Order: sequence, then structure tokens, then C-alpha cells
Amino acid sequence: MRTFGVEEELLIVHPVTGEPLALADALLAGHHQPASATSLSHELKLEQIETQTRPCHSYGDLLHQIRRGRAMANEAARPHGARVAAIATSPLDSNTHTTPDPRYAAMLDRFGIIATEQLTCGFHVHTSVESPEEGVVVLDHIRDKLAVLTALTANSPYWRGLPTGFDSYRTQAWNRWPTSGPSGVFGSLTAYRRIVNRLLETGVILDEGMIYFDARISRNHPTVEVRVADVCLRAEDAALIAVLVRALVETASLEMLDGVEPTAVPTALLRMASWQASNAGLRGELLDFGDFRPQPAADVVWALVDYVSPVLDDQGELELVKTGISELLERGNGAHEQREAAVRYNSRQRGSQNQPGSPPTSAALAAVVGHAAKVTVRGTSADAHKEPAPMLTRVRRP
Repeated sequence: MRTFGVEEELLIVHPVTGEPLALADALLAGHHQPASATSLSHELKLEQIETQTRPCHSYGDLLHQIRRGRAMANEAARPHGARVAAIATSPLDSNTHTTPDPRYAAMLDRFGIIATEQLTCGFHVHTSVESPEEGVVVLDHIRDKLAVLTALTANSPYWRGLPTGFDSYRTQAWNRWPTSGPSGVFGSLTAYRRIVNRLLETGVILDEGMIYFDARISRNHPTVEVRVADVCLRAEDAALIAVLVRALVETASLEMLDGVEPTAVPTALLRMASWQASNAGLRGELLDFGDFRPQPAADVVWALVDYVSPVLDDQGELELVKTGISELLERGNGAHEQREAAVRYNSRQRGSQNQPGSPPTSAALAAVVGHAAKVTVRGTSADAHKEPAPMLTRVRRP
């Protein structure tokens, strides 16, 4: 069974006002961990912190690692009067502070407002592959299915103090980068490298780290990295999505062995599917990855489960995924839960001046963040990060 691991980007927030706090330097300076343990690191903005799990074999192992990382980040934040929240954009408006680093400074200078406003938190799933050649085959076979993951994980309905009308506004903000979004069918590792090199030769992007395809071959790990998801509000949903991604990777590899060619869906249609998933989430219709016509979101989600069900069944994960997907569809994604938290706050305020359809108040948005901070660490315990474990294996590239 393939190993898999995840990276989660979390917001550092004030537990009362809900505002993002530029405390990543302080959190990491005061946090000590063995080199082999689940790790914390900087991201582009000082208002966020990233956790990385070690490679895992099972849903249960990965869920434990995700909760451990969240607990570590939250415990590092507490001495500074802060908490962490697994939400993909800040509901409240706030200035952002770029992490002091020469590369990030160059990005800020080169990309202006895109980098200035890029306080977004994603969820990246790494799944092991035997070789970069196999990895490119996987990319070609999964590219038309990834929008479904965006809908399932959508967790960013608010942006800079305003409701956006999107379930995943992070997707919209993120896709302003010049290399972001879906890619075409590569066909071979040689073709993949040729495209990457041509993008670098344009001089538009700084380095290969800015190849922000929806899915890519990891530069540092022997993995395919799927990057379309918002950070999930609930740890159990994050582990569930990772299981689905691993099943997609394994299904793609088996199709290669069976001689099945990837579906040559035009990239323009994939962009449309991504936009629709970002906008509607699970509330309405998604574009079916078979014919790219609108279908009820739940039907498209279950079609994805059916597509990977032989692999899930073989790995003993089918019932786990069916149960998890049923619960997620019934409960709603993180965007739904954020909106519900705002509604609950307003319903508790006697004589509230906030009329139906009007923008939520800053107090309501603070309540959203407060709810998210509590859910983020649900299921963690004080000893959740004591056991050391190796990080994803680094791979040296020529």
C-alpha cells in the first residue's frame, strides 16, 4: 500500500477578536522538536503556520498525525495569547505581514498585490510513487477528477470581512498566480520537464517552487502532490480526503498497467469545473468529470467514490470512505459550517441590527473564527505530539 502524508496551513488568530496575528516567528522560535518529529514551519505570511505529517500507511495513522500537528501548533500559540484555526481565508479584514525571507521578499516585489493579499491556507496531499515517470502518468489520469476535491474541502466563504458568494474563495485568490490551476496532459516525464523548464525560461516566475499546478511532481519527496484543497476545518475530513487522493493515485497507476489512456479533457473545461466547485461547493451542481455537464453535487461526489471503489475495497477502506462521505455530505463542508456559525451568533443577539442578506458584523465573523479554532483541535490531547516520527523522505534532484 502506498504511503501518504499531508501539509496543512493554519491561521494564527486572536481567540476573541478572530483577527489574524503575525506570530509565526514567535511560535517557531519557542517551539522545540526532534528533527524526526511531525514538524511546524513558516509559510508566506507570518499569520500562518504549516504542519507536516510523516509518511503514513492508514487513515487512522494519518488522522493521528494531523491531530498531533494541530495540537503542536496550538500549544505553541497559547503562550502568546493566540490559537490556530483551520480555515482557508481569514473572515476578518487585516493587514498581512510577509515572512522575512529573501525569496518571499522577491515574490512580494515581483507579484505585488497577489503576494500581499495571499493569506490563504491550503491542504496538500503527498502520495508515494515508484518513479517520476509513474508520477507523470498519475498526473495525466487524475487531472479531470480534482475539482471534486475542491468542492469537498471548500472552507473559505469569507474574504477580508465580506461574504464572497463562493464556498472556496481561496481557490479564486490562489489562481491569480501565473502557473496555478489545471494542467494539460503531459504524456511523459520528458514533456513534463520540458514544460516546467519553458515556464522557468519565461522569467515570469522566480523558481521551480512556483510551479503551482493543481497537481505536480514534488521536488523534495518521491511523491505526487495534489494541491487543490482548502485546509479542512475538521481533522477527520482531512484524513478522508487524503485517502481519496491515494485511491486516485493507485487507480491511475492500475489504469496505466491496463493500457488505459488518460482522458484528454480540454484544460478550459477543467478550469470551468474548478471554478464551479469553488463557487458552489456542495450546495448545488458540479460539473460531472465524465461529460462535464452539471449534475447534483452529491451525485458527482458519489461518482468519484464509485470510480476509486475497487482500490478502496482492495485496501479495506471502502466502508470507511462511504461513511465519511455520507457524514460530510449531510453535515456540509467547512464553508457551510462557517456560515452556520455566523447565523447562530446572529440568532443569539437580541435586537441585532443585522438584517437577513446584510454582510455579517465583525462580531459574527469573530464567532466564526472562534468556532473554527475549537473544531480545529477537536480530538487532540495533551500528549498528541510526544511520539517522534520521521518526516517525508527528502529526495535529492540533479
